[in-house]
Amino acid sequence: MRKILLVAFLLLLFLKAVAQVTPLSKAKIIEGKESWQPAIPNPAQDKIAADMLAALKKKTGKTPNIVWFVIDDMGFGDPGCYGGGASIGAATPNIDRLANQGLKLTSTYSQPTCTPTRSAILTGRIPYRTGLTRPILAGDKLTKNPWADEISLPTLLSGAGYKTVLSGKWHIGELEGMRPTEVGFDEWYGWYAAEKEITQSFDKRRYPDLVLDTFKLAAYNKLDAGKDLMFGTKGGKIITKKVTTGTDDIAEGDQTLKKYSLEKIKEFAKSGKPFFLEHAFMKVHADNFASKEFEGKSASKYPYKDGVVEVDAIIGELVAELEKEGLLENTFIFITSDNGPQEDSWPDGGYTPFHGGKGTAWEGGTRVPGIAYWKGMIKPGRESAELFDLMDLFNTTLNIAGIANKIPTDRYIDGIDQTSFLLADKGESKRDRVYTWVEGKFSSIRMYEYKEYFQFTNAERDMMNIDFSYTGQPGLAPWLFNLYIDPKERMPVGHRLNAWTAVMAAEAKGHAATFRKYPPKDVGLGQ
Repeated sequence: MRKILLVAFLLLLFLKAVAQVTPLSKAKIIEGKESWQPAIPNPAQDKIAADMLAALKKKTGKTPNIVWFVIDDMGFGDPGCYGGGASIGAATPNIDRLANQGLKLTSTYSQPTCTPTRSAILTGRIPYRTGLTRPILAGDKLTKNPWADEISLPTLLSGAGYKTVLSGKWHIGELEGMRPTEVGFDEWYGWYAAEKEITQSFDKRRYPDLVLDTFKLAAYNKLDAGKDLMFGTKGGKIITKKVTTGTDDIAEGDQTLKKYSLEKIKEFAKSGKPFFLEHAFMKVHADNFASKEFEGKSASKYPYKDGVVEVDAIIGELVAELEKEGLLENTFIFITSDNGPQEDSWPDGGYTPFHGGKGTAWEGGTRVPGIAYWKGMIKPGRESAELFDLMDLFNTTLNIAGIANKIPTDRYIDGIDQTSFLLADKGESKRDRVYTWVEGKFSSIRMYEYKEYFQFTNAERDMMNIDFSYTGQPGLAPWLFNLYIDPKERMPVGHRLNAWTAVMAAEAKGHAATFRKYPPKDVGLGQ
């Protein structure tokens, strides 16, 4: 063990001398961009993507549009194209079709929970840097506005002439200065919180001690947890569009959002302006209540599965509307989930073939579906197991929009521009490692097929990753797994069967060192 630590220390010294990159890494720091996550250089591939974008702009005379479909808590194994679908009781023909006609990524990584992921994709920054380290829940008292000094993606896109719209769940702050239209979006229509945070005050079947106790219910309502459908525009007031009076309102929530997004697509087509639409589903986060139109429509008949079928249908409708309005060939589409499935809420939760679930750094908590579709731009039928972090959407979107020069250099940016990976017919990822933080704790690093843990979150009982879990640290050496031969992370290879334990530890220390130069924020979201 002493030898391992000595080697790690020597490698760390070497790592500092070469800008925090060990010989195992192919990544290089971009000159003048020392505050950016190192990326694997691929100038030939970058030229292919640049030429494709230039040719498209010459053809259309317009800047590309961007649409994200962010599903809440969908598991890696839920869509049919990832092994689920009809085989597990909820067919997903629309998601499967887009995957088959685009690029299916099988090593896409989120943050362990929703607020961290939703902030990371809009800032390109690990949540420990922004302070948004865990979901903001009813009763939380933040000590400062984490958005006050952040530079958001919609802010940069709006400055470049884009119409930026969020349709759906926010969950990154309800206080003044933290709302969608106050941090960059031109327009927002949706809910602040996750479904459970809303439905628990109405569902006497599941929460009788809250709903049937007048004192407790009144106390809960005084927490001012946003339960109503809201609407706002940049520079204007955010108003209550519809008061939530029961679980039926949330059951139909995604149908409400669908209608809004359909209308926005029509408006986008008429205006001719480029747009960024983040359609953030309320489903399939527990507690799921089936929409009347979709109740019993899944083979499973369970509410969660009915929700999967509904989400798939909505994606199909919105993509069809983009095509109907003549926007599809100039629109980059990305489909994903904000984290792994919430196993604690079983059977009201999703499926992953991997170890762990939402709330953990294990593969089941952070490896999510990732589908890139762009008609005429992304070659149909592509599939890649190379690394993609959802934070990469920040840099990639700005490059597609033609404003990569707006990516900040005065703070650490953890995202990587993956445009050429997604667009080139034989594109390769420019990322060779993914870091995972669980709240304020650095938990793991994945490089290539290897994943090493320095902190773990384990369930005291099967599937209880949040409500009945504990954290700990490995003993004599970090736990190192080879995901190609052990995707369920059941048997560490460590120094017995692997040469890279010390090297990956040095890479991790190099990552940790970036927080000394660029200190993290504490906004009061402790455990």
